[in-house]
Amino acid sequence: MPLIALTGGIASGKSTIATRLAEHGAVIVDADRIVRDVQAPGSPVLGRIVAEFGADMVRPDGELDRAALGSRVFGDPEALGRLNALVHPAVKAESQRRFAAALQRDPAAVVVYDVPLLVEARADDPWDLIVVADAPAPVREERLVLQRGLARDEARKRIASQVPDEQRRAIADVLIDTSGTLDDTLRQTDRLWKRLRGEERA
Repeated sequence: MPLIALTGGIASGKSTIATRLAEHGAVIVDADRIVRDVQAPGSPVLGRIVAEFGADMVRPDGELDRAALGSRVFGDPEALGRLNALVHPAVKAESQRRFAAALQRDPAAVVVYDVPLLVEARADDPWDLIVVADAPAPVREERLVLQRGLARDEARKRIASQVPDEQRRAIADVLIDTSGTLDDTLRQTDRLWKRLRGEERA
């Protein structure tokens, strides 16, 4: 079972790559989904977030107020570090459980871990291949403003809160340039799939 890490900065097109790989038959394990699961109402992780950042981080329905938490930690490296220390261990444990479950279902499966914070938390794990979705910060800023409706200052803050692009590129086995057209990104992803299935030499 090849275990692939797929990472990239916010609005880098990583989800587009993951969706295409899923269409080809890859098993996608989504780190963002796991984060939501481990922060569910009543979870130990949510309890620790409340203890660290305050009860106003929880909405009246008991769900984590992600917008409020994001406003608290983005642009504040120390606060973001405290949050990551609360969340990352639980996410790592759950992701490993899901990798094992995928292997049990199909020993030949290609498993792709869609993980934004690979450099920050998981770069030393035993990946068979690290794939990085890459687009310049100004391109990603424009996507955040036009596609996600963020204010430009907020978009810049979100990008600046992540590691520099150079650090992601430095760990990449495969770099997919997502700054062009959608078709360009999909063509690169299709070549990656052929490589993963042994149909194309690296």
